[in-house]
Amino acid sequence: MNSLFPLILCLLLLSPIHALAQCGTESAFSPHGGSLALVLKSVQNAKQTIRIAAYSFTSKPISQALIDAHRRGVDVKVIADAKSNKHYTTFLAHQGIPVRVNDHYAVMHNTFMVIDGRHVQTGSFSYTGAAADKNAENVLVVKDCPELASHYAEEWHRLWEEGEALKKGY
Repeated sequence: MNSLFPLILCLLLLSPIHALAQCGTESAFSPHGGSLALVLKSVQNAKQTIRIAAYSFTSKPISQALIDAHRRGVDVKVIADAKSNKHYTTFLAHQGIPVRVNDHYAVMHNTFMVIDGRHVQTGSFSYTGAAADKNAENVLVVKDCPELASHYAEEWHRLWEEGEALKKGY
């Protein structure tokens, strides 16, 4: 029985790698490698849902793309760090997009989207103008990977449940 342990352990460790090997990926870098364009493309391609966790959210182009998605019937929801966001999260909420803020951590430094329950956009790229134009950042989109998307969606939901709706005057 001890001789089976290494084989079982190897199979357990390799099974997530096999699942990810079936997924497509696309990556980009900023400031000159198309990070913003890849994030916008991901939002524009959404058909049903977009779930966003954001540390900092100050990007006008991303805000507009989310509003456009919302207007075409995509269910968009945003959970953001309570201390690092004001203007654009309030703007999104005023456009009818459900927004909550989370203050349970010194910093809620997540930056990811779960799109249509199948795709994950993540990386160091914050949803800010500086991330697009000034910083060295990266974006990774993992496509057609419902297992990974489910894992991210669970974390998004946990953060959402901890959060509070924006208060008046936020």
